[in-house]
Amino acid sequence: MSQSPTNEARFQRLSVMIVEDSQPMREVLRAMLQSVGVKNIIDARDGQHAIRKLSEYQVDLIITDWVMEEMDGIELTRWIRNDPASPDEFLPIIMVSGHTEANRIEMARDAGVTEFMAKPLTGVGLIQRLVAVIEYPRPFVRTDNYFGPDRRRKVESFDGEERRAAELRDRDARSA
Repeated sequence: MSQSPTNEARFQRLSVMIVEDSQPMREVLRAMLQSVGVKNIIDARDGQHAIRKLSEYQVDLIITDWVMEEMDGIELTRWIRNDPASPDEFLPIIMVSGHTEANRIEMARDAGVTEFMAKPLTGVGLIQRLVAVIEYPRPFVRTDNYFGPDRRRKVESFDGEERRAAELRDRDARSA
């Protein structure tokens, strides 16, 4: 899992909170983060524990499991995005879960999760998500019933007549 110097330096400065009820899984995530250079890692065993720790530590990123007792990752995400007591409503949140059905991924997205990773996790997948939230952060959107990262992943292209009209305008602008 070698990194470019820029990413490695950026990862070294990150403060990451792992929110996971399984101690062995926390250890796996910790080892993966350390292998890419993350030095400051805070553990929490569930969403409630994470909220308490967020009042003590400043973190740059949360990696949370979905299914946990007391408070799960979806509830934690909603709290971070919407509660007035949240220390940072823009905090990047990477959710990890073995439940990867489309409706569950949509539910996580709609709660305000920044990125989603399917278990079993891979080092490459973790690096991709870290780079995505650090190097290419998405703008946040607020509507009546949603606050979180823009759910659109790519810029929509024009089709048909609209695309041709745009191409003609571009060509005319270049030749003028």
